[in-house]
Amino acid sequence: MSEALTNASEFETATRGRTLLEVNDLRLVFGGIKAVDGLSFSVHEGEIVSVIGPNGAGKTSAFNCISGFYRPTSGTITFDGEPITRKKPSYITQKGMARTFQNVRLFREMNVLDNVKTAMHSHLKQNVIDAMLHTPRYLKSEKQCTIDAQGWLDFVGFRSDDELVVTQLPYGEQRRVEIARALASQPKLLLLDEPGAGLNHNEKIELMNLIRKIRDLGVGIVLIEHDMGLVMQISERIVVMNYGKEIADGTPAQIKADPAVIAAYLGEGDE
Repeated sequence: MSEALTNASEFETATRGRTLLEVNDLRLVFGGIKAVDGLSFSVHEGEIVSVIGPNGAGKTSAFNCISGFYRPTSGTITFDGEPITRKKPSYITQKGMARTFQNVRLFREMNVLDNVKTAMHSHLKQNVIDAMLHTPRYLKSEKQCTIDAQGWLDFVGFRSDDELVVTQLPYGEQRRVEIARALASQPKLLLLDEPGAGLNHNEKIELMNLIRKIRDLGVGIVLIEHDMGLVMQISERIVVMNYGKEIADGTPAQIKADPAVIAAYLGEGDE
């Protein structure tokens, strides 16, 4: 380590992976309401960052801008070195960003395995003709797709029958399927919107272990989460929002002691 790296923040910056996501002065205005107001933060490879704040802080709006579901009013979003501001969700997904939602969004009429496989088809080495004629290349590709999908289900700790329609699963298992599907797209960055919602204590412990496993793959992770116990245990860095603005960015210890954060939470429930 260079002697020039004399403080903790410099050392932390030097030892992180490359920057995956850079959000700069992001703003989103709905009819005069500033849902996001000048948000700036970054995420590195293999880093777990939580975004927290009181009700109406703008956390989900920021997620929707980053993943392409909302078009920001101004500001820039750079992903893996490429500007993606106002790009479509499909384009952003192809570039290596995946997300889950506060309310589980699976294909309700499909079974578990097919749900996961839907995220993999853009990576398959087959074309329309192969699919129509069921060529050897198609059959080989589909077989590998099934193996890989089962592998991701094993990775997330899915315990039920993968031939079940997803609506037959308990809520916690549906969460696992959603994360497995997101991972099947081979993301560099994973956005998790309220991954702990609806989970019991043991399931939240398993979720934290899973998030660390994903981080250890080198994937950057950004999560919105209400459970402050979970946030403080899992996060390497926390960004705090209030009324659309960023009011703090630091380690869990720094955030716990920040007067602005303490004031923002007084008398208000979490979003």
